[in-house]
Amino acid sequence: MSQAEAAPATVPAGRNPLWTLGILRSEFATTLRRWRTVALLGVLAAVPVLIGIAVRIETADGSSAGAGGGGGGPAFLSQVTNNGLFLVFAALAATLPVFLPMAVGVIAGDAVAGEANAGTLRYLLVAPAGRTRLLLAKYAATLGFCLVATLVVAASALAVGALLFPVGEVTTISGTTIGFGEGLVRAGVVAVFVAASLTGFAALGLFVSTLTNSGIAAMAATVGVLITVQIVDTIPQLSGVHPYLFPHYWLSFADLLREPVYWDELLRNLELQALYVAVFGSAAWARFTTKDITA
Repeated sequence: MSQAEAAPATVPAGRNPLWTLGILRSEFATTLRRWRTVALLGVLAAVPVLIGIAVRIETADGSSAGAGGGGGGPAFLSQVTNNGLFLVFAALAATLPVFLPMAVGVIAGDAVAGEANAGTLRYLLVAPAGRTRLLLAKYAATLGFCLVATLVVAASALAVGALLFPVGEVTTISGTTIGFGEGLVRAGVVAVFVAASLTGFAALGLFVSTLTNSGIAAMAATVGVLITVQIVDTIPQLSGVHPYLFPHYWLSFADLLREPVYWDELLRNLELQALYVAVFGSAAWARFTTKDITA
């Protein structure tokens, strides 16, 4: 038997699934270890605490919140005093329009541009993963952050709600009552749905990140796009374009608290996010695979 025949077959590192999984694990771990990420998660966790304390103080003062009739503030806020589980929904409603997407915008905007600015991008591409796999790993890490950030808000709200308010059966938007266990499951589903709602914006941020070598510029541009689109979504004269804006159906997660669940806007939201992922993910790939990283 020849030496060539005796040699065991090997799989190139770039095609090895375990090696690819290692890239994903490394990117996700690196993202979560950064002090900036820890600070963002800390701010997100603090929002439900502030909301819960504010509602508790109003309850103690015998104000409208204590009577369950507060009309201002995030959705579900008036139900928090009757059931602490509603603090999860109120906190997600409060953070989804601004805080959560801004945090995602910072992570996505810095994904490629930050590496280019630090001079580490060219070294990452020395490995046999290739640009496509590296870009997919960075997007997967950003999606992982979306889920972690949403779960941090939900977990913080659940803990604060259980500590400050009674918990029990949940009255749905439709007026029916479900058990606490089912309500807890729906809270988890809501959190996952909110994370999925951010996937389109994450793809947009990743595309912006491939356009520049400045992490700060990419983060600022991504957040700027978010603010601009949010403003456009509130202008009645531009209602014709509203259904095509990525944040338009974000708050449709409230339909998960109906009995039965109202699926129309939920599915529209997921379809819209999938469209943004396809368009801006493809644009990011086209830009990144032709990007000059030697400059």
